Amino acid sequence: MPPYDPSTFPPFAVTVDLVVLTVRRHALCALVVRRGESPFQGRWALPGGFVKADEDLGAAAARELAEETGLCAHDPAAPAVGNGAHLEQLATYGDPKRDPRMRVVSVAHLALAPDLPAPRAGGDANSARWAPVDDLLGPEGGYGREGEQQAPLAFDHAQILADGVERARSKIEYSSLATAFCPPAFTVGELRRVYEAVWGVVLDPRNFHRKVTGTPGFLVPAGGTTTRQGGRPAQLFRAGAATVLNPPMLRPEV
Repeated sequence: MPPYDPSTFPPFAVTVDLVVLTVRRHALCALVVRRGESPFQGRWALPGGFVKADEDLGAAAARELAEETGLCAHDPAAPAVGNGAHLEQLATYGDPKRDPRMRVVSVAHLALAPDLPAPRAGGDANSARWAPVDDLLGPEGGYGREGEQQAPLAFDHAQILADGVERARSKIEYSSLATAFCPPAFTVGELRRVYEAVWGVVLDPRNFHRKVTGTPGFLVPAGGTTTRQGGRPAQLFRAGAATVLNPPMLRPEV
């Protein structure tokens, strides 16, 4: 093998950015942090950070997820349980001008979890919050808390967020991914509200119930009932072994 001189190639850094989605108050929300340092100081951004020299990409994403939310990454081949979150690689973003500091390539990851508590800021973020996806990706092209001037998300994070949301919306059509937004035991009504929040539509309760309970292996009775939705007791289910829905749960056209 001939001599190899790595200095002949320009250096660049690798980061992981996280699209962390949950359903709060019947709305699809994403975790955003306000940057405490340059570049884009004071602007809202997706959580993330640089990959360490001895760190695998998946390990870096799991570390950032734990630091920002306290959640452990869960096997993407199965629904999340306990304090675990579904975590999967989303896409790679490498525009040479995406970061003004230097050439930075970001490997974005998508994380899904049930309703989560208010986040705690860490790292270079001086505040963190859950924000409705519709607000973050609104037609005005900017985001700001009440009383703040709206500004676009930092870096190319608006595009990354949009890609992550579309991935979630598409995958719940043909997979059991929607159950990753639910607690270990949930009702059909709670699952339906996940679909409604992610898709931004209203679904017919009877048709939805028939589809999800009629798909072999999608839902399994968990035993017991709950009245946390109000009204009559509703049967509790848990995610079954099926990871592919056949036929798929097609997204209504809006």
